[in-house]
Amino acid sequence: MSKQAIPLFADDISVFARTLSLQLKRENGPPSHLSLMNMLARAAGYRNFQHLRAAQRAGDRLGRSSGSQNIDHRLVERTLFQFDQAGRLRQWPSRRTVQELSLWALWARLPAGANLHERQVNDLLYNEHHFGDPAILRRSLFGMGLVTRERDGSNYRRREVRPPAEARELIRLLEQRRETRTPASAVA
Repeated sequence: MSKQAIPLFADDISVFARTLSLQLKRENGPPSHLSLMNMLARAAGYRNFQHLRAAQRAGDRLGRSSGSQNIDHRLVERTLFQFDQAGRLRQWPSRRTVQELSLWALWARLPAGANLHERQVNDLLYNEHHFGDPAILRRSLFGMGLVTRERDGSNYRRREVRPPAEARELIRLLEQRRETRTPASAVA
């Protein structure tokens, strides 16, 4: 059985080297092959080598381009599973990391630079999920700092921040799904 090549990408070689150096100093003697692979994976931002390998395999399943930056494709894949084929959130995820990544996808659906009242935000969120609870989504968006609001529920505004790499990848994949969506006016 041939071995699959698993690429490793480091956002910053200095941070990578520093993290690897600290791990090597803690070792008593030269590390084993597996220990070294785990150290390299941790230096690149993964929990261990298995996490790196799972992320790479998920990236292959999602059709990512080779040589892309470090993205936890396994997390993107888990989060993508929470959305239907039209790009709507099926249920409120139980895992916090999946919840947060899902919120980035909803954040991307809010209009940039617009002041919205709570009712308008609810209407937008109703169109983006199936479980009928825009309040939890709205509050979570605010709790994560992705939107600002007045205390009276007026002037919701999307904060313009750069999403993390996993969120950008999820948003890209969901936009492909949303292209197939039937407009709400055509359904009625």
